[in-house]
Amino acid sequence: MLGTILLVIHIAAGSVALTTALMALATAKGGVNHVRAGRVYAVAMALVCGAALPLAILGADALLSLIAVFSFYLVFAGWRFARNRSGRPQPVDWVAAAVMGLTGLGMWGYGAALFLQGNSQWVTMALFGTIAAALSAADVRFHRARRGSGKRRIARHLTNMLAGTIATVTAVVVVNVDTRPVWLAWTLPTIVITPLIVWWNVRVARGMGGR
Repeated sequence: MLGTILLVIHIAAGSVALTTALMALATAKGGVNHVRAGRVYAVAMALVCGAALPLAILGADALLSLIAVFSFYLVFAGWRFARNRSGRPQPVDWVAAAVMGLTGLGMWGYGAALFLQGNSQWVTMALFGTIAAALSAADVRFHRARRGSGKRRIARHLTNMLAGTIATVTAVVVVNVDTRPVWLAWTLPTIVITPLIVWWNVRVARGMGGR
């Protein structure tokens, strides 16, 4: 019964997160509609990850547990970059970045174990572990520089929120699309959407990120 309730919450919140993510992308950045959609998206993703973690534990699924922590950090960090305009990181920001870094190491370790077992999902863990470590390191550098205003803060906000959107899209693809090898469904959204994140960061850096 508990598993069923958590699954319903997970699916419903995921649907809301995907819808509001598209709304946030389609509206003017910093506008009322963008902010409202972003708030709903953040709450929905918190519910998604909050339900996914106990589901993963109940199913003894280490991969899903790591993905849940990974996804939650992306949205949490993105929300913090939107809210913290002062550029002065709080203890929670340092703790979150450290947890993300450790999660990346955990993904690499689990990926190595899967590789030794001949499980092709080691590719997923290697890719996500690298992304986790890279984003953690980037966020730490940002916090140390204490440059919380202007384009850099917007770029960090966009990067983390769009990466969180990748996690949502990945869940939809994994559930609905059967691929061979299995890791393709897990990594395809990252491969497709990551260039968009890079392009968007370039736009912001050039002062063209109005929408």
